[in-house]
Amino acid sequence: MKNLTQKKDDSRSFTPYVAVVGLGYVGLPLAIALSKFHKVIGLDTDENRVKELTNGFDRTGEFISSEITNMELRLTSKPYDICLSKIFIIAVPTPVDKDNKPDLSSLRSASETVGTQMRKGSIIVYESTVWPGVTEDICAPILQETSGLKAGVDFFLGYSPERVNPGDKEHTIDKITKIVSAQTPEICNTLSKLYGQITKSKIHVSPNIRTAEAAKVIENAQRDINIAFINEIAQICQKLEISVYEVLEAAETKWNFLKFKPGLVGGHCIGVDPYYLAYRARELGYDPSVLLTGRKINDGMGKYISDQILHLLEPESNILILGLTFKEDVSDLRNSQVEDIIKYLESSGHTVSVSDPHASQEEAMELYGIKLNNKINEDDKFDCVLCCVGHSEYRKMNGKSIAGLLKKRGLLADIKGIWRNIRLDESYRRWTL
Repeated sequence: MKNLTQKKDDSRSFTPYVAVVGLGYVGLPLAIALSKFHKVIGLDTDENRVKELTNGFDRTGEFISSEITNMELRLTSKPYDICLSKIFIIAVPTPVDKDNKPDLSSLRSASETVGTQMRKGSIIVYESTVWPGVTEDICAPILQETSGLKAGVDFFLGYSPERVNPGDKEHTIDKITKIVSAQTPEICNTLSKLYGQITKSKIHVSPNIRTAEAAKVIENAQRDINIAFINEIAQICQKLEISVYEVLEAAETKWNFLKFKPGLVGGHCIGVDPYYLAYRARELGYDPSVLLTGRKINDGMGKYISDQILHLLEPESNILILGLTFKEDVSDLRNSQVEDIIKYLESSGHTVSVSDPHASQEEAMELYGIKLNNKINEDDKFDCVLCCVGHSEYRKMNGKSIAGLLKKRGLLADIKGIWRNIRLDESYRRWTL
């Protein structure tokens, strides 16, 4: 892995590099994949991130050291280093704020950065999830203002939404179908060839950028709505005193039943993207009731689960929560709904310890003010052990190791249902979503 420290020099020839702006869960896999076929420069404004990657460490856990250090990929935190590029691919986060309104600050900033470095003939591709129209209505004017060039004449826009899934080793970027769209057929053909090299020509060409933007945002909205339905069914099953997991096992024997599981919905995609589409729909005077109802159900699962557990606890109980990341076997803490459960339990007067073998101690403290306890002593006993994330480490636990964490009459609460087939002494109590 090379660290790029060149300074901008307008007298140099325009070498057709590919610049990937943003080296997170989306940008890094893309940059590494493209570097097998092109000269690639990866830009991230986080200097620590660049230093870590240069030294072969990926904090996201998606790549091991040898996978990074053996790649012919240039890294930099200096915007002027990408000035040699012809194609700029922007892959930065598009989160929501505390009021669930779209936050385009990173996208705007990345557009300004690229605008200062691009030249005539440049192609700027966006991969970030947005509502239909953002690329052309918001990003293009920023690029024009900062570059002094005109979109569709001096430079051209493309949109190819990201589809990577953190922790998923099966649907990696080289095995998926990539959606490609652009302002002109010629640019679309160029991008199809570019992405086709890493996806083995698995390309779907959208007729325009807005269509591609809409396709991406509904992918995650659809999953969100389906999970919301199962979460509602789980709550109904609780009242019926039957297992939602056993209900689903029976229903899944039908060939066209969609397989979704109940639980917490967090992360940077499924719990965020529906708000982008809903925001634009409201601007257009349409009430996206299904979208927002699904979001309301899923956003409320932390409180629902907490209420169920609180009814089973004595005052001032000592609780151990297992798992803080937004999904199993990943280190990503963004938009983790486990925080809601911790907040509700603590506000009810209970003492909460949190453990997660995949989460960063520093990031947990920075994002949520949570100090992780990953060194539990053998003598530590808890009134309640609550498994929130189905990490592989927890799935491997047996009845003896689980019971070793609980006081007599302690409560084992299992959101993901990973321990429902493990036998425990009848002196312990159990709750499963």
